[in-house]
Amino acid sequence: MPILHIVILALVQGVTEFLPISSSGHLVLVPWLAGWPDQGLILDVAVHVGTLGAVMAYLWRDIAAMLGGLWRFVQGKGMNDGVKLAFYLVLGTLPVIAAGLLMKKYVPGGIRSIEVIGWATLGFGVLLWLVDRFSVTLRRMEHLKLFDVAIIGVSQCLALIPGTSRSGITMTTARLLGMERRDSARFSMLLSIPAIVGAGTLMGLELYKIGDPVQIDAALAGVAFAFISALVAIALMMAWLKHASFTPFVIYRLALGALLLAISYGFIS
Repeated sequence: MPILHIVILALVQGVTEFLPISSSGHLVLVPWLAGWPDQGLILDVAVHVGTLGAVMAYLWRDIAAMLGGLWRFVQGKGMNDGVKLAFYLVLGTLPVIAAGLLMKKYVPGGIRSIEVIGWATLGFGVLLWLVDRFSVTLRRMEHLKLFDVAIIGVSQCLALIPGTSRSGITMTTARLLGMERRDSARFSMLLSIPAIVGAGTLMGLELYKIGDPVQIDAALAGVAFAFISALVAIALMMAWLKHASFTPFVIYRLALGALLLAISYGFIS
């Protein structure tokens, strides 16, 4: 695979993974627009692993709190905020694991239709704007309850439809539950960790079985470029959300969704 192909895919993944604009939809679109062959699941997951490193670097304090809390818990020092947060991430991930297994069984090739991406990009963009515009901000991440996490976890299943955006739908749901913007983004990013760890583990096993050094080099390059671009994108998004709304992301989604539907229905060739 040409290095330019790898770099572009990694940059696209890094920039879009944690912004509410659908990384999976963009990873489908890049080869389609460029006329490249589909990059396949191995490189898809490799660039996701790069973004995992970025989110863990950015949210290292939360990661350290969970690890420290779990260590104190196994020492018999009781429940603490770190253990609670770790439990919430597991709880929020279980629904999408179940949904993913069902999709793998009944739709093994996934959904890669430009029409589906267009409608999902457009529709869930409108939903994000409505929720962000009219929800009342009352809560921080520490105010989350079991019911809230379960609802956010179930909503994450919708991200299996490319164009929905995992980060977008979880941020939308968190905002609907009254969470402030930065904390909704923070919890969404933390919630990505178990899913990416699972996918990355499966990718590593697959690469080991294949034993192809070319694919391994391509995957490692994808990890590196995705890490850098994701870290920059996270920092910029969180800085933006200190003082502003999700509206710019919504505008982008509306424009992109309209373009994709125009292409899909033959208005643009």
